[in-house]
Amino acid sequence: MTNHGRSPHRPVHLDDVSKAIIEQLQADGRRSYSDIGKAVGLSEAAVRQRVQRLTESGVMQIVAVTDPMQLGFTRQAMIGVRATGDTRVLAERLAEIPEIDYVVLTAGSFDLLAEVVCEDDDQLITLLNERVRNLDGVQTTETFVYLKLQKQFYNWGTR
Repeated sequence: MTNHGRSPHRPVHLDDVSKAIIEQLQADGRRSYSDIGKAVGLSEAAVRQRVQRLTESGVMQIVAVTDPMQLGFTRQAMIGVRATGDTRVLAERLAEIPEIDYVVLTAGSFDLLAEVVCEDDDQLITLLNERVRNLDGVQTTETFVYLKLQKQFYNWGTR
């Protein structure tokens, strides 16, 4: 997920109504604007406008989250990357790879982490050898294969 040009150090200020709208959608992303309006005290049109502003600004996304296993993607893994050079440039290159769904710059043992979703182990091997490890700036990689997804929720609220 990109930050849509926002500085990561300058969070967007949300009023209590916008926070309540986000929390309503986190509970049920298919909830109607009318129902949300009743819950937060706004008209349907006002909720629609706020949701549009929140999505256009990049504060939130409304997406369908799938279970990769049920869709035939039997191999998920996290790849730790030790890099040389500008890690921001390498992060952009990794983000261009379709099988990679998450890229983050880190501090610690790895410079970057990249989550991958593959159809099988053969696709993962090909991805690692032909696409990830060949990128300029990749020094070493370590792959953490997922055995079981225990928890994956996106309803942490707005705090």
